[in-house]
Amino acid sequence: MNPSQTNQFAHPALKNYLLDHAYDEMFAGENELHPHYEPLLELFNTLSKEELRRRKNSADVSFLNQGITFTVYGRDEGTERIFPYDLLPRIITSAEWATVERGLTQRITALNLFLKDIYNEGRILEDGIVPRDVVYSCKHFRRQMIGLQVPRNVYIAICGTDLIRMENGEFVVLEDNLRVPSGVSYMLTNRRVMKRIFPQLFRSYNVRPIEQYTQLLLGTLRSLAPEGRPEPNIVLLSPGVFNSAYFEHAYLARQMGIELVEGRDLVTHDNIVYMRTTSGLRRVDVIYRRVDDDFIDPLAFRGDSILGVSGLFNAYRAGNVTLANAFGTGVADDKALYAYVPDIIKYYLSEEPVLQNVKTYLLTDKKSRQHVLQNLDKLVVKAVGESGGYGMLIGPQSTKAEQAEFAAKIEADPRNYIAQPTISFSRAPCLIGDELQPRHVDLRPYVLYGDKVTIVPGGLTRVALKKGSLVVNSSQGGGSKDTWVLSQ
Repeated sequence: MNPSQTNQFAHPALKNYLLDHAYDEMFAGENELHPHYEPLLELFNTLSKEELRRRKNSADVSFLNQGITFTVYGRDEGTERIFPYDLLPRIITSAEWATVERGLTQRITALNLFLKDIYNEGRILEDGIVPRDVVYSCKHFRRQMIGLQVPRNVYIAICGTDLIRMENGEFVVLEDNLRVPSGVSYMLTNRRVMKRIFPQLFRSYNVRPIEQYTQLLLGTLRSLAPEGRPEPNIVLLSPGVFNSAYFEHAYLARQMGIELVEGRDLVTHDNIVYMRTTSGLRRVDVIYRRVDDDFIDPLAFRGDSILGVSGLFNAYRAGNVTLANAFGTGVADDKALYAYVPDIIKYYLSEEPVLQNVKTYLLTDKKSRQHVLQNLDKLVVKAVGESGGYGMLIGPQSTKAEQAEFAAKIEADPRNYIAQPTISFSRAPCLIGDELQPRHVDLRPYVLYGDKVTIVPGGLTRVALKKGSLVVNSSQGGGSKDTWVLSQ
């Protein structure tokens, strides 16, 4: 489809709403709405510019008062920002969500089996489904985990998987976030603000709830407690106030009614972890950790870390404390290993993947590497261990100098990069000034795995607010919007 201007209802706010080949969440075609967006647009048509501004300001004030911020590193002009928020919800039908839910349940189940296997029997490596060198060269592979049994064999208790929608409307997986997935607090606060700003619209849509997430998370953490600890003491371990996601750490701890701690608040003795309190030491049974492996125990990993707890890994190995997620889970969200996930699903579950991957070039392969180096202006290149939009080249939006810089990086360390086609993933309507304009969006649902797999219906829809941008990360100018999954 060539870019075309829509004339829906001749509404002035839509005068610059252009459709192109990307899937549009609101419009099925020129002058043709997806039925589930009709009530939203009808309401929008009844609101004056002044009323929209008032509601937008009300949302901004609400976020400000709640301290909903994020941190951008490497900026001299100040790092703390209010999280950008778009007023129009992203709407997903019940049938679409059912497919997403099945696919994510399948994926986390297979990845857990994969982690258990590579740290124990290694069958998938013996059978050559996943090359040994891909696993063992991953910087997040932890040899200390080999042969260690984890509670209920659950390595990944909390996962945030990034999905995008292709031009045909199909959801596919862009990447898995298994180490310390963030953003769920924005999902929850977005919903609370949206219910207050558009209460009647929310009720009329019969949106499935997500407010139960923190209690489901608490139940998941409880289910993973060490044997013999029926009333486990659970804490959330944060790197501290200077971490970009500290608001989320404090928010989740408060919502679950558990203690928010830093490494200096914990101590180990005889392979048992204790929390320092004003009334003495109190045993800790489960740690929801938001600190990377590298920094969590200076005796086991990076000796220069001041964020972690000395002796924590030994207490974990002794079975006296559970960590969610387990040490070493970062292997399964390495962007090079991502390419093998469809095969991992088939190997362990004997099923075809419900959600497909994006085509991925592994640059350790000479033929793939040559193809990528010759087409850097057309592809997206990502560092395998980075997140937040860092360490990335978007070919069509890059300069020759940037392409040359990435070519040198790839040649020097091909294992550290993968490449993918530049995908024009779906766009959703956003309120830009006084107009509705389409912007690219992804979706990060949150998956919990304890006694069973649980997924709250929705997730964090991230928005590339800059016109034409494909980068949705808040650190790169992105924002978010509420995600409504319909009951029927």
